[in-house]
Amino acid sequence: MTQSLLIEIGVEELPAIPLLKIVKNIEKSWKDILEEYRLDAPFEFIYTPRRLVIKQNIMPLKQEDSSIELFGPPMMAAKRNGEITQAGEGFARKCGVDFSELGSIEKNGKEVLYYKQEQRGIATSQLLEAMIQKWVTSMSFGKMMRWGSRTDEFIRPIRWLQVRLGSEIIDAELFGVKSNNKTFVHRMVNFDAVEVPTIEEYETILANGKVTLYPQAREVTILAEFEALEKEHNITIEKDQSLLDEIVAITENPKALLGRFDELFLELPPEAIIASMKEHQRYFPVFENGILSNKFVVVSNAVTDDYSKVIAGNERVLKPRLSDGLFFYHNDLKRGLVTNGLEKITFMDGLGTLADKIAREKNIAGKLLSLYIEQVEIETGKTATELIDLMDETVALAKADLTSEMVYEFTELQGLMGSYYAEALGKDALVATAIKEQYFPLGEGAELPSSIFSAIVAMSIKLDTLVGLFSVGKIPTGSKDPFALRRAVNGIVRMVTAYDLAFNIDEIIILLDELYADYDREKLVEFIIERINKSLDANPSVISAVLNSGEKDVNEIAKKVKALNSIVSHESFKEQFSTFKRVANISKEVNLEQELVVDTALFVEPIENELYADYLATMEKVYTGYEEQLTAMFALKAKLDSYFDDVMVNAEDEAIKNNRKNMIASIYNSFREIADIKEISI
Repeated sequence: MTQSLLIEIGVEELPAIPLLKIVKNIEKSWKDILEEYRLDAPFEFIYTPRRLVIKQNIMPLKQEDSSIELFGPPMMAAKRNGEITQAGEGFARKCGVDFSELGSIEKNGKEVLYYKQEQRGIATSQLLEAMIQKWVTSMSFGKMMRWGSRTDEFIRPIRWLQVRLGSEIIDAELFGVKSNNKTFVHRMVNFDAVEVPTIEEYETILANGKVTLYPQAREVTILAEFEALEKEHNITIEKDQSLLDEIVAITENPKALLGRFDELFLELPPEAIIASMKEHQRYFPVFENGILSNKFVVVSNAVTDDYSKVIAGNERVLKPRLSDGLFFYHNDLKRGLVTNGLEKITFMDGLGTLADKIAREKNIAGKLLSLYIEQVEIETGKTATELIDLMDETVALAKADLTSEMVYEFTELQGLMGSYYAEALGKDALVATAIKEQYFPLGEGAELPSSIFSAIVAMSIKLDTLVGLFSVGKIPTGSKDPFALRRAVNGIVRMVTAYDLAFNIDEIIILLDELYADYDREKLVEFIIERINKSLDANPSVISAVLNSGEKDVNEIAKKVKALNSIVSHESFKEQFSTFKRVANISKEVNLEQELVVDTALFVEPIENELYADYLATMEKVYTGYEEQLTAMFALKAKLDSYFDDVMVNAEDEAIKNNRKNMIASIYNSFREIADIKEISI
């Protein structure tokens, strides 16, 4: 037998972000509880700002009967000389019965004590209160509240509770609130509780009370209204998904409205206007012909026939926000890009202040620029002397905006505001752009710096953070990485490969040695290699094969992985690869670090001469890339197969045997310069 189930926990307005962070966990928790109580059934978890809801169309009215088998100690240990031992008595207590009620059974070839415990299913109505208590307790929102005289906590005070199983109102209590058959609709429709005669009428009553229950339906409504506004006013609304999710979570009756602000505020950088609208007001920016306009979209939760007052109110609230922003912007421009004060801000214990960090970054940027100077000269058309001066200026000013009023108000604009101020102060475009892009890429798949010049600045910042923190023992452990060092390495890998920059890990670390206290460099190298392994998109064994070759240049590693992965991915490769596995296996018997001498005078079979000649010709050829070279090397398969058919490698003559092994090992070693083929698994 089954019935429909409705659980509605009514609360004061839930904060959207803490709720959205754990929505999936809330849903999973109820699923786990259903399984634990042997009442597993499909359900829906639904939320509005004022309610957490579980709806189940099919809820079993009682648990299934079940039985539990308990196995005890061996009979010989439970009873000796006709007397019950402590082990036997202990098992009887565990089962909750007298020893005489226990049985025995054979298990793993031994006779052991045995008890089968029958459990009758309990009525769901008797379990629901405990299940709900457990569910609510599992909701880990972070910061919690107490209210009234209560000592227990929840994210917001609970004001009403419905627990309905079919036509029955379940006797349940939560935070002192008892279950009944009432709910609350939108406050602007009815402030008092509204009776819900049946579960089937619940959604209709909410809808009539201007509450759209399902978050998916609220999102569809908002997007439809966005589309209507775009068509009516010939505008484009920036549909930030995270902001949209938040709006869905804080509205019950969403209505998208178009507001305006004074055009004089468009003097502000667009990002500053957008940050002010999103962060403080949860407004959606509006664009006309690809340019930010003096319009915005607010999603109201009001119920009214005239939304003009709602629009006017939001326009009135936004104005002082933008006025403050413009005031900060003008003050920052008057002040200019100065780093006064950064010497008073500690970067990290053991690494000094932000001013000290800037000094190290300038040093690193100078070293990297000297490595890539020819490429940067070609890219920018500037001389080496000009580039050295511009790089020095860029890194010196990159963090100047951290003391600006705008960045103090909107921390997410650091770097970006510095670039606007640099541009307004007439700095070179290279400088302004590099300041803007100094933290790029901001995450996986995020935008890269737009030039090698900017990439050098960004790499300098990441390298100083990475090496610096390792030098003071701040090394990521397990999944913990509070300083985002893994992301820093991923960013360096992406920049190096995107701009085809030589980046030998060992050489770079040695280059930076003088800037830091002594530390475990091997651990840092291992960390970087591990991140390269994770960041490259290829067959894991291919990455291992390349890394096992001893290659330490990040760019070359990426190129080799890409080339080898392309070949290994071909359907025909698997059947061909057995030949090269044999080459690798034979080479295990040879000291690969010694000079491998191959004496053609010791060749006996014609195929030996043919294979060796083909191998030498293959290795002497100049290739355009690793894939072309590997393709040519794997093309030795036919000759190798003939060789293995006609030649006994382990010849009786010791000199001939060693000569043959050296030739095979030479082929293997040539592969190993690119990738250790014995590591490949397909």
